[in-house]
Amino acid sequence: MLSRTASNLYWIGRAMERAEFTTRLIEATIRLGSLAGNDEQAWQSALAVVGGQLIDAADERTNPAAARRFLLLDPTNPGSVFSCLDLSRENARASRNLLTQEVWEALNRAWGLLRGRASVGGIQATLNLIEQVKAEARGFEGALARMLRSEAYWFLRLGSMIERGDNTARLLDVKYYLLLPEGQEVGGRLDRDQWTTLLQVVSGQGAYRQIYKQELKSALVADLLIFRSALPRSLTAASSEAVALLGQIGAQSGRQGEADRLARRRLDRLENNDVAQVIDYGMHEYLQRFIADTAALDQAIARQFRFA
Repeated sequence: MLSRTASNLYWIGRAMERAEFTTRLIEATIRLGSLAGNDEQAWQSALAVVGGQLIDAADERTNPAAARRFLLLDPTNPGSVFSCLDLSRENARASRNLLTQEVWEALNRAWGLLRGRASVGGIQATLNLIEQVKAEARGFEGALARMLRSEAYWFLRLGSMIERGDNTARLLDVKYYLLLPEGQEVGGRLDRDQWTTLLQVVSGQGAYRQIYKQELKSALVADLLIFRSALPRSLTAASSEAVALLGQIGAQSGRQGEADRLARRRLDRLENNDVAQVIDYGMHEYLQRFIADTAALDQAIARQFRFA
């Protein structure tokens, strides 16, 4: 496979995963804002997740309507849902012969939903639009699962796993790093609502109830999202699949090296720790290290497979 084609496929996977994650984040933030009665604080948290840093409350993007548009439609925001779908579509056009008709159509329909839109409308209109985008994202995921297991599929899936781990780590880090508003009780209603919202973003509410069978606790949510490989969006699940995918690509292409070593080392750090050790070490510090390791792995993948 040509290096440029491999790069296109990898970035389709990353961008589509980011688009789906951002739609879930927007939906959850809308619901959290209505529960907390503090829309701006909720959107500040959401913007911090996708921006990788805390957003000043005075930033005009924390206005709920502006935040919804910034995250969903803004073409100048490379992380907006529209920008991600646009990037995916351009890369898919360049690699069209390696994609199934179903994969291309699902991606193209999702892009078409947002093309030319200037406004997200009100809350209900935003939620309706998000449901449509999520449906097409599920269609893309389903079509991808039916692709031939070959280098094309493996590079697509590898991009998704790199992005998925990064997204989950950022989401969990922001929840730990952004303190509750002054006067709010740890373990109180707002704190529980925030943890519930976090689980909603990663489709983990049912998994939490099945695994722990007890009331919501922050340490157990962290355990679920970091260490439980049974949850597809956990750090361990995404890291384990990345190792396996790199192995399959290497066996097919003969290209193995730095990326494989970094991926294995990242997984080893997860498998040799537990949530109590992470809390003692510092949750923020641990997650920041995972995010840095993921960035290094992404760069190593680009070098190993000579992405242009």
